[in-house]
Amino acid sequence: MMNEGNTTSAGTRTDNAAWKEIVLKYQKPSTWRALWQIINTIVPYAACWYLIHLSLAVSWWLVLPLAVLAGALLVRVFIIFHDCGHGSFFQSRSANDLVGFLAGILTFTPYYHWRWEHAIHHSNAGDLDKRGTGDVWTMTVQEYLESSRWKRFAYRLARNPIILFIIAPLFLFILRQRFPSPKASQRERHSVYAMNAAILAMATALSLVFGIKAYVVIQLTIMMVAGGAGVWMFYVQHQFEDVYWERGEDWSFVAAALEGSSFYKLPRVLQWFSGNIGFHHIHHLSPRIPNYNLEKCHQADPLFQAVKPITLVTSLRSITFRLWDENSRKLVGYGHLKKYRHQNRQKQRMPSRLSE
Repeated sequence: MMNEGNTTSAGTRTDNAAWKEIVLKYQKPSTWRALWQIINTIVPYAACWYLIHLSLAVSWWLVLPLAVLAGALLVRVFIIFHDCGHGSFFQSRSANDLVGFLAGILTFTPYYHWRWEHAIHHSNAGDLDKRGTGDVWTMTVQEYLESSRWKRFAYRLARNPIILFIIAPLFLFILRQRFPSPKASQRERHSVYAMNAAILAMATALSLVFGIKAYVVIQLTIMMVAGGAGVWMFYVQHQFEDVYWERGEDWSFVAAALEGSSFYKLPRVLQWFSGNIGFHHIHHLSPRIPNYNLEKCHQADPLFQAVKPITLVTSLRSITFRLWDENSRKLVGYGHLKKYRHQNRQKQRMPSRLSE
């Protein structure tokens, strides 16, 4: 059962009718703003590939910075893809699906399959009982302590920054998304196969232009930058100390949005490259708001502005948060386990002392 009313961390009582009326004003897509975002994103991205082609004859020292810039632009391409998946980028459904599919080729992401999994993420975010689809693997302290040695090792490996932000993004975008989920419907499965064929055609064409070795190195560099930055953004958006997690009927949609999704306040240039997705609390409150309206919605009401921002500097602390402590209701590091074990031993000794 979705519980929408909840008290936010800012102490403000959420009025369902009020916030719904506010976000409704910003849900209407703008065709011109959408087209301009495509132009100022795809054109520079294509220009990077053209300049890379020219630079290959000069030096790889020119190629690599251009590939990094292309990777940064690809993050913005993914946000366009993301908005199309929510049906928020254009007013036309067919326009969203077409642009979403084309952006999916560039980001190596199957449109309908990703849209299905991402919808699950939005419906389950912050719900401890429904983890596991479209999120970062997160265990509670108790679950970790009760797990086998092998599972604890696998968890530590999965949460290692090198694995999480370098190896995992490449694995996800290059390999994992080439295969549909066993739970996927026929349309989602076919979208994976269609995307694989489209990516193969694109890779073949670019290999003929650049040479297969050069293309692979360039594409991997771009994907490493874009994937690492994208996973980092997603991680910070849901992995901060006071993040909201709740079980069962106590879970609240509004609290999961305003307290379980961060307001990542980035410098303007990074906000541009990340397509305003740092206003993630607004996005989870209303996925129908296109990225180019998120900041305006955030500024429209004190309720939204009361969400404590995470800055580029303070976000670095998120790397140290590993487990959810249901007692303190915070994400904690592995060092917290010693304190937790000590408290458990004291509780176990209490009955024996009382019997004496």
